[in-house]
Amino acid sequence: MARYFIFRRGERLVKGPGPGVLILKNTPRPSIVYVCNLKSGILLSILDRYIIRKYLSTFFFTALLFSIIAITINFSEHIEKFIDKPVTKKEIFIDYYLNFIPYINGLLWPIFSLIAVIFFTSRMARNTEVVAMLNAGMSYMRFLRPYLVSSLLLAVIYLAGNHIFFPQGNKVMMAFENKYIFNNLRVKSNNIHLFIGPESKVFISNYHTHDSSGTGFRLEQYQDLHLVYLLEAKTFEYLPKDKKWRLKDYNIRKWEQDKESFFSFRHQTLDTAIALYPSDFVYYTNDKEMMTSAELIRFINYETERGLGASRIMRSEYHRRWAEPFTIVILTVIGASIASRKLRGGMGLHLALGVWIGAMFVFLSKFALTFSTNLHMNPVLSMWLPNLVFGLLAVYLLRRAQQ
Repeated sequence: MARYFIFRRGERLVKGPGPGVLILKNTPRPSIVYVCNLKSGILLSILDRYIIRKYLSTFFFTALLFSIIAITINFSEHIEKFIDKPVTKKEIFIDYYLNFIPYINGLLWPIFSLIAVIFFTSRMARNTEVVAMLNAGMSYMRFLRPYLVSSLLLAVIYLAGNHIFFPQGNKVMMAFENKYIFNNLRVKSNNIHLFIGPESKVFISNYHTHDSSGTGFRLEQYQDLHLVYLLEAKTFEYLPKDKKWRLKDYNIRKWEQDKESFFSFRHQTLDTAIALYPSDFVYYTNDKEMMTSAELIRFINYETERGLGASRIMRSEYHRRWAEPFTIVILTVIGASIASRKLRGGMGLHLALGVWIGAMFVFLSKFALTFSTNLHMNPVLSMWLPNLVFGLLAVYLLRRAQQ
């Protein structure tokens, strides 16, 4: 015998007068009654749209509320710099804050999904809507279907934003930050080791950014792991017009067939073109956030070839962009599993659990990033570790919720 849902457009679901019957309570105005077959396996469009609408509206309302708070705090912190620096209103509101909104929201989309799910599901549980659905014969996995559809939709949007759209906005926003707010410029100035080729290495003792010059230049070339060529210079400088380096007071050593040759050129100069540029010595701490994933991969390959050592941080950022969208789905399952149970503490207890789980996720994510960059943990494993841990938690809570 088939079971049916009876829906009315209104506020909440309650159990109907007969077995396997649900009624969606209506406002005082009359409306249409819909009947859907539970056993047919057809997507219950009315019920799905009801939950999806609640999920997405609560999610974006949470994001909007947080955006207003974040902009208010950020503006109050930086208003003195806006007044002191020669910055226009267009730069502040269009270049900076228009791109600040997706940036600050992109950091916390998984947490927003958890809070949104717990908030509206707790209200449904308090109004006995969830109990009515399950008592009418709906399986718990069927109940989760609209949650999963909504979370997958948000995950796809978040994935595209992480790889393409967020970095493009960050380029404009962080260019403004670097110019007017923060000094994120960093310089490699002492004891610099760079690979400029598969078997070519450069060492620089001191480098000065103001005139692209320095002291203590050393170029080494290897063949089959044996040193065959050594060029040393006391001072050097970059020639921007010729795109060459001028070496002064230099010496050359060569090793050929077990014979060493030495040439000294005191008070002489040598102009040479090598795969080394002043931009290799200067970087911004937020460079990785301003690169799309395609640019990030090219930069990782470039840094790896030259042995600059920052590629581990970049690889961690690249894998983070893949891992975090899946976090939305995991936290959605966790939130629904917690909030669908009607407890004495109600929504307050559910929200408290949600905030605690969200805090633990952020805490574990920061630890994973530290392990990846400082403790030489595999970047793929470290960035996916929070998902693995919370994925196991989601499976456990889901099984308990089904009981």
